[in-house]
Amino acid sequence: MSRSSVRVRFAPSPTGMFHVGGARSALYNWAVARQSEGTFVLRIEDTDTARNRPEWTQGILDALAAIGISADDPAFEGPYFQSDNAGRHREASLQLYAAGQAYYCDCTRDQLKERTGSEHLGYDGFCRERGLAFSEGRALRFRTPDEGETVVEDLVRGKPIFPNASIEDFVIARGDGSPVFLLANVVDDLDEGITQVIRGEEHLSNTPKQQLLWEALGATPPVWAHLPVIVNDKRQKLSKRRDKVALEDYLADGFLPEAMVNYLMLLGWGPGDDREIMPYEEMERLFRIEDVNSSPAFFDVKKLTAFNGEYIRALSPDAFIDACARWLTEPYAPWRADAFDAEVFTKMAPLAQTRLTLLSEITNYVDFLFLDEPVFDETSWSKAMKPGTTELLRDVRAAYAGAVWQTDELKTVLTTVGENHGLKLGKAQAPVRVAVTGRTVGLPLFESLEILGRDRTLTRLDAALLQLSNL
Repeated sequence: MSRSSVRVRFAPSPTGMFHVGGARSALYNWAVARQSEGTFVLRIEDTDTARNRPEWTQGILDALAAIGISADDPAFEGPYFQSDNAGRHREASLQLYAAGQAYYCDCTRDQLKERTGSEHLGYDGFCRERGLAFSEGRALRFRTPDEGETVVEDLVRGKPIFPNASIEDFVIARGDGSPVFLLANVVDDLDEGITQVIRGEEHLSNTPKQQLLWEALGATPPVWAHLPVIVNDKRQKLSKRRDKVALEDYLADGFLPEAMVNYLMLLGWGPGDDREIMPYEEMERLFRIEDVNSSPAFFDVKKLTAFNGEYIRALSPDAFIDACARWLTEPYAPWRADAFDAEVFTKMAPLAQTRLTLLSEITNYVDFLFLDEPVFDETSWSKAMKPGTTELLRDVRAAYAGAVWQTDELKTVLTTVGENHGLKLGKAQAPVRVAVTGRTVGLPLFESLEILGRDRTLTRLDAALLQLSNL
C-alpha cells in the first residue's frame, strides 16, 4: 500500500534517557502518521559528538518500541542520522551566502557588548555590509529581513506573529564552517519531505527563524504544531534535575507501557467526552492535533498510578503472571532463586492482581511465601503485638494445629478464638498476619494461610511467640 503525502518526524538526541515529554511528542506524531496512512520519520540528531553514546540511540529505539512505535510498522521510516547529512547542511549554508541571504561576521562577544552596552540585546548587524569572505573563526549569519513580520501557522497556538525587527541576524554556521542546529534541522526536514512538525513548545522561539530559512531555501515551510509544556505539581516545567522524567524509570517501577501510553496521550488532549481509560487504537482514531490544548499539562503521578492499577486489573491471569516475572527474580526478589515456586505464585496471583497499582509491588505482597521466615516491619510489629497478644497467638496456634486447612475454616477458627478474647475478627487477625507475613497490610489472610500451608504457618506462629516471650 502506498503511503499518503503526510510525513511527520520525531527527532531526539541520543544524549540520555527517554524523556516522558519526548514520548508524548512521539505518540502524537505516530497518531497523525497512522491515522492519515502517512509516514513517521525517526531522525537521530547526533551531531553533539561530545554527549552522544550509541547505547542512547538503542535506548530510543527500545523506548519507542515499548510504547508501541515499532520499526516493523509500514508507517515507520528510519532511523536517519543527522550526522550523515553534514555535507548537505554545509551546502545549504553556502547557498544562502551565495544568494546574499547570509554574511560572515568576525565580531566577538566582548565587542558586541562594548557596542551595545549589554550581552543580552542580540546581534546589532555590525558586519552586514562589510563584505567579509569566509575565514577561520568567522561565523555565518542569516540576513533577517528588516521589515515585515513572520507569521507562524500553528495548529495548536493559532498564528503567533513575530516582527522581523525583533529577530536578530542569527548564526547558521560556526567559525569552522559547521552549520548549527537551526539550519541542520531545516535542511533535514526539507530533504526528508516533512510536511508537519509536531514538537514541544520550547521550540516555538526557534520557529520564526526556521520558517525564514525554509523560505530562503525556496521551500514551503511545514505545518507547525507546538505542544504544551508538561509541568510538575508545583507547575514547574518537568526537569531531569528535579523530577523523575525518564520513561525507562517508570517502566522499571512497574508501570505498564499501555498505561503510560494512555496517560501520555491525555497530556494536552482529550477525546471530547468523559472517558479517560481507553486503548491506544481508539485514541489514535479520535486524535486530532488541532484539538490539543495550548495550556501547560500537569504530569500527575497519582493519576498515572491510578491508570496503571486499572490496566493491571484488566490483564488476563496469564498476562498478569507474565508481567510480574521481572520482579520475581534477582535483583528485585529477596528470596533464593530455588525458593520460588511458580505453582504457588499462580495460586496467589489473582489475589494480588486486584490490589496492585505498580507491578513492582508484587515482591512485597508475596515474599512471605518464598522466604524462610518473614521480614518484619518494626512499625507493623509494634502496632499488632499489643498486650494480650501472646495468649491470643497461643490459642490460635493450638486451634490451627487441628483445623481443616481451608480458607473458610481458617477464618471461622480465628473468628471463634478472637471472640473468646473479646476481639472482633479485624483485631484478632492483625497479630496473626504480622507473625506469618511480617506486615499488617497484604493479601487476604486466610487464602494466604491456606497457600502457605499448615506446617509453615505453625512454625511462624511459634517463632512469633518465642520473640514475644523474650521481650
